[in-house]
Amino acid sequence: MRRARGTGAVTVVLAIIGGFALAGCAAEPPAPHAEPPGVVRSRVASAPPASVSPSPSTSVEARGRDQADVYAADRPGMLSPVVKGFRSLVYVPNSESGTVDVIDPETYRIVRHFTVGALPQHVVPSWDLKTLWVNNNRGNSLTPIDPRTGRPGRPVPVEDPYNLYFSPDGRYALVMAERNNQLDLRDPHSMKLLRSLSLPCRGINHGDFTADGSVFLASCEFSGDLVVLDWRTPRVIRHIHLGHMSMPQDVKLSPDGTVFYVADMERHGVWLVDAATYTVMGFLPTGRGAHGLYVSRDSRHLYVSNRGEGSVSVVSFPKRKVVDVWRIPGGGSPDMGGVSADGTKLWLSGRYHGVVYVFDTKEGRLVRTIPVGAGPHGLCVYPQPGRYSLGHTGVFR
Repeated sequence: MRRARGTGAVTVVLAIIGGFALAGCAAEPPAPHAEPPGVVRSRVASAPPASVSPSPSTSVEARGRDQADVYAADRPGMLSPVVKGFRSLVYVPNSESGTVDVIDPETYRIVRHFTVGALPQHVVPSWDLKTLWVNNNRGNSLTPIDPRTGRPGRPVPVEDPYNLYFSPDGRYALVMAERNNQLDLRDPHSMKLLRSLSLPCRGINHGDFTADGSVFLASCEFSGDLVVLDWRTPRVIRHIHLGHMSMPQDVKLSPDGTVFYVADMERHGVWLVDAATYTVMGFLPTGRGAHGLYVSRDSRHLYVSNRGEGSVSVVSFPKRKVVDVWRIPGGGSPDMGGVSADGTKLWLSGRYHGVVYVFDTKEGRLVRTIPVGAGPHGLCVYPQPGRYSLGHTGVFR
């Protein structure tokens, strides 16, 4: 395949993909947005290669077995003192119902049910681990949940909160304002708007930070783009167009900090992007509708939820290939979720089936299906190990 040009000033016309509203994460595609001057664009192949294999110069093993693991603080039992008194619960935002179901992971029973704002998309742990935020996308609000009790508080007005992240230093809440095509920097506690960054792409929704926390790589599903952001400035420092047939979704950094994995729901696999040069290294097919990405507690594997075929692909980080596939009997729609604190379970929402799936990560099989509300989406397992939260449904470091 052709590699993306890391520094070439190549101008590429944005692909306008009008039909992505129903296929992707969001309810409706936002309007096109003008590209700001000075943005460097990178071109990649219009079709992904069949597979990608590690090369001696880029493999995880070649970069040093002793290199620091960005998820080293996420091991089983490594709970922060902040969360050690919290009851273990699973929070399920039901987008179509406008509700949240709270599940006891021991009994698999719903123990609480409450109404929130319109179109709740994700339940997101705050940077300081003290609050869970329900992203009411169409309701233009964030509903706080006290994780000590599992009870909701008074909603906070926030425009277009499709998804929510936090800067690694805890200074900012980063609201992915999907329909507005912008990243809003807000106070992480009051959610007061501080700054906004207009983006040269449509449908910003997921992202992750480099190992040193200085750069944020975000996906834009409606235009098939990735944007590399200096969140401190803030400014766009790179714009990567994946092709008009792409619909990038979740983003996750490899444990050694060298590669970003980016799920692509229309290409049915994950892109590998060099975390130092921001060039596209290759593509790894996983399954139809590749969507969510979750790191195992031992940092050895990446779980990829394939929403279009009802499966989970297990990717080996050292080998950079699929080593196992867990299938839902009869099919399903596994979407977003998280790994249990002890690492033995993977919890995923069943987006189009009104259920939650629970997989045994040791046996590699579905062990429970739990009925919930309509359109379950960004499920959050809480608490989880980690020193602080970077957002989404639980990205901890």
